[in-house]
Amino acid sequence: MTGQATDDLEGAYALKTPEDNAAYYRRFAETYDGGYVADTGYVYPRQIARLFVAEAAPEDRPVLDIGAGTGLVAEHLGGLEVDGIDISPEMLAKAAEKGLYRTRILADLTRPLEIPDAAYGGLVSSGTFTHGHVGPGALAELVRIARPGALFCLGIKLEVFDGAGFGSALARHVAAGRIGPLDFREVAVYEGKAHEHSADRALAVLFRRR
Repeated sequence: MTGQATDDLEGAYALKTPEDNAAYYRRFAETYDGGYVADTGYVYPRQIARLFVAEAAPEDRPVLDIGAGTGLVAEHLGGLEVDGIDISPEMLAKAAEKGLYRTRILADLTRPLEIPDAAYGGLVSSGTFTHGHVGPGALAELVRIARPGALFCLGIKLEVFDGAGFGSALARHVAAGRIGPLDFREVAVYEGKAHEHSADRALAVLFRRR
C-alpha cells in the first residue's frame, strides 16, 4: 500500500460526524477508484455484491445501494435495477459517469430519509458500516423503506459489529419481528496486496424484511 493510500484509509477511519464524511469524500472522490481501490486491492464491494446476487430472487428489486460511493458495488450487481444513496455529491458524480444507477440520492443516512415506506425489494451495502461512518441507528430507516420480503446484504466491519452495537441492534429488530433470521458470512476486505490492513475481514449479514 502506498503512503497516500495508507493516509486515505486512516483518515476515513478517523471520521466522526456526517459533516466530516462529506468533507473527506469531497477531496477523496477524484482519486478513489484509481488510487485507494487499486493500491489496496479493495475487493469488499465485489464480495458483498456477489453474495447479494447469489441470494436474490427476481422480486428483490429495485435495489438500494447504501453508501454507494463511486458505484463499486453496483458494478457487480449484474445489471439489476439499482438506486444509489450517499452523503457525498462528488462520489455520486463519479458513479454517474459509469451509468450504473437508475437514480442517485444525496442523503445523510444518520437522519430520516425522504424515501417512501416499502420502496425497495433489495438493500445492499459495503464500506458504510465501519469506523467513523454510519452506525446501527440507521437500520430502522432502512427497514422502513424495505418492502416485506426484501433481501438485505449488509457488510459490517468485524471490529464495529460488537463495538458499535450492530449485533444488539439487529437482535432487537429480529425480536420485534421486523426482520427474519440473520445469516452471517465472513468476507475479505482486501486481496492481492501486502499492507498493514490486508488481513482485514468483515461480516456480510443477510436477512429479509418481515
